[in-house]
Amino acid sequence: MIYLQLFIAFFIPSIVGYGGGPASIPLIEHEVVSRYGWVTTSEFSEILALANALPGPIATKMAGYIGFDVGGVLGAVIAEIATIAPSLILMIVLLQLIFKYKDSQRVKRLSKIVVPTVAILMAGLTFDFFKTSYSSNGLIQTIIIAVVSLLLLEKWKVHPAFVIVGGLAYGALFLS
Repeated sequence: MIYLQLFIAFFIPSIVGYGGGPASIPLIEHEVVSRYGWVTTSEFSEILALANALPGPIATKMAGYIGFDVGGVLGAVIAEIATIAPSLILMIVLLQLIFKYKDSQRVKRLSKIVVPTVAILMAGLTFDFFKTSYSSNGLIQTIIIAVVSLLLLEKWKVHPAFVIVGGLAYGALFLS
């Protein structure tokens, strides 16, 4: 039963998460934290940070990690298959249709209309992470980490992997 749950937990976000990894992250979080309770919000944020620090698609790295944690090697394989299956199926079945209408204004408008929905999903996930950080680290520490991270990423264009490593080091030194 756990393998079927793993498949469903990663297949549904992958099939409805328009835009790939960033759009499906809040959906994966809902499945693995709220619905099945395999990880806590704090653990999910750590898994997400690790997935962001490594090269490749975020959702597949998260699926592999959580799948392995919940169901071992077979669980990781099933979660990975569930994550890539929707894209694989759509690529195989609809490739000709996509090429036929790729320059259509309607298709371009559809993509533009979906962007605000993805932004709201990401804002909700950010708010959940902020609440978790606030409850475990306090308001001052959370604000310091958020402001420094924002400056490093946006003003000084530091690679996200280095920001994450810096956050880990800060947490190890000052939040123990």
